[in-house]
Amino acid sequence: MTAALAIPINPTFAQRLAGLDQAQKLRLGVGIVLFVAIGIIGLVMGRQAEYRVLYANLPDKDGGAIVAQLSQMNVPYQYGAGGGVILVPADRVYDTRLKLASQGLPKGSVTGFELMDTANRFGMTQFQERLTFQRGLEGELTRSIQALSSVQSARVHLALPNQNGFFRDQQKPSASVLLSLNAGRSLDRGQLAGIIHLVSSSVPEMDPKAVSVLDDTGKLLSTPAEAGGGMGADAQQLQYVQQIEQLYSSRILDILEPVVGRQNVRAQVTAELDFSQTESTSELFKPNQTPDASAIRSQQLLESGASAAGAVTPTGVPGATTNQPPGPSSTPINGAAQTLTAAGANGTLGAGGRKESVINYEVDKTIRVVRGGTGLVKRINAAVIINHQTTTDAKGKTSTAAMSDAQLEKLTALVRETVGFNKERGDSVNVVTAPFTKEKVTVDPLPLWQQPALLDLARSLAWPVGTLMFGALVLLGVIRPAMKVMAQPIVADKSERVGQLDAIEAEEIDRPLLNAPSSATAKPAELSSADVALEDARKLTRDNPAAVANIVKTWINGEAPA
Repeated sequence: MTAALAIPINPTFAQRLAGLDQAQKLRLGVGIVLFVAIGIIGLVMGRQAEYRVLYANLPDKDGGAIVAQLSQMNVPYQYGAGGGVILVPADRVYDTRLKLASQGLPKGSVTGFELMDTANRFGMTQFQERLTFQRGLEGELTRSIQALSSVQSARVHLALPNQNGFFRDQQKPSASVLLSLNAGRSLDRGQLAGIIHLVSSSVPEMDPKAVSVLDDTGKLLSTPAEAGGGMGADAQQLQYVQQIEQLYSSRILDILEPVVGRQNVRAQVTAELDFSQTESTSELFKPNQTPDASAIRSQQLLESGASAAGAVTPTGVPGATTNQPPGPSSTPINGAAQTLTAAGANGTLGAGGRKESVINYEVDKTIRVVRGGTGLVKRINAAVIINHQTTTDAKGKTSTAAMSDAQLEKLTALVRETVGFNKERGDSVNVVTAPFTKEKVTVDPLPLWQQPALLDLARSLAWPVGTLMFGALVLLGVIRPAMKVMAQPIVADKSERVGQLDAIEAEEIDRPLLNAPSSATAKPAELSSADVALEDARKLTRDNPAAVANIVKTWINGEAPA
């Protein structure tokens, strides 16, 4: 047997690994390390919690205090936006906020009366104490103003002069407030007055007129009402007119929408108001009345003249003898009263007598002062348009038709009663029907890769899918080729194992079928030597497997031929 014979063997994993060259070993090692690293990263990222915003736009002082407290609470955190945003795990956001709020965090950049907690330092002067109190008061006012929904931030400056013992030389305190409003928000007159009175009421003897309020653009908001007199319409008056018009419009919509449908009516109301202030004074006198119906204010009666006939005149010498009390009266006790008058028996005065009587009566006078109110409605104009009615027949066909005159008249009467129509005042109400034009709004659908749901799903699956794909790439591109090389069968050339085969043939092994003649051993002349050798090996394996097993065992053990 001189022909070369290639016989496969079954090596171990170490022998297969040793059969690789240096480059293949290096690629296999790198691939295994990368695959293990990808698996570990995938597990870590899969178990990592999602972080959400705890607080944003924090000043450095509050950020440091919150971070220190989170470290004590053993809560993991991350920074964002240059340190102005603090992130914590999504499942611990609300719990952490409540715990920090119980500890007064975040305090904000504004400090109030907590400054007084550290004010009792030894050696602090009176000026420092007063300045600390002023800073605390400014901080408390700032916090109160920032509690308004329209205010984003605020600053309060107080001017508190030193008080002395001379009342005439004392100065009144004043204040300035700088406001930064939220986007799209504004302060009405009532809110502005509330801020002014809040500041003035917090400082003793501060006049509300001494409080100046500015916005972040430098516009003075607290302009006194007297300064705007004669300079056009007041903003408060315009706002009141708008409120009146909106009130009437909403009333019309509330009364008509249940009848014609929610989107089938439009109403606009124009109100003309009178903001002029009038004051009138009138005096009314009643006509002359009879003396019995009149009130007497004073009455004077004057009588003078000579003595009447038969009158008793005093006689005698003046003196003590003459000045004697009169004698007892002869008039009965219960009799009719008798009045002595200067008149005679006939009731007339004597010669040269005079009688005057003056009676003064009260004059009826009524003084009426009438002050006219502001914001009185002078005229109301209402315009209402109603969409055509939509009807559907039995076949399902939809059509539109205008309202009849009777229906319009009924709806017009409803609108007139709603707005308080007054013909003498000059009000007008016009209700018409017309088809509404429906604008077709074409909304371009978002591409599939821009839809929010898909983006959220992609973010959640980015790490798992990416890790899996990268691991598969390493497995198929680096590890699998090396494993395929290791899986190839190792063959041995018979020319290299001649000695082993001769030794095996020399052994006395019962091979009854090895030398038996057979027609199958006939080799066609056209077969090559390699094919013939391969066919002989196959025949040997089929006929005498024990001998082949011994040959392979000898090769694996690496024993020298006998």
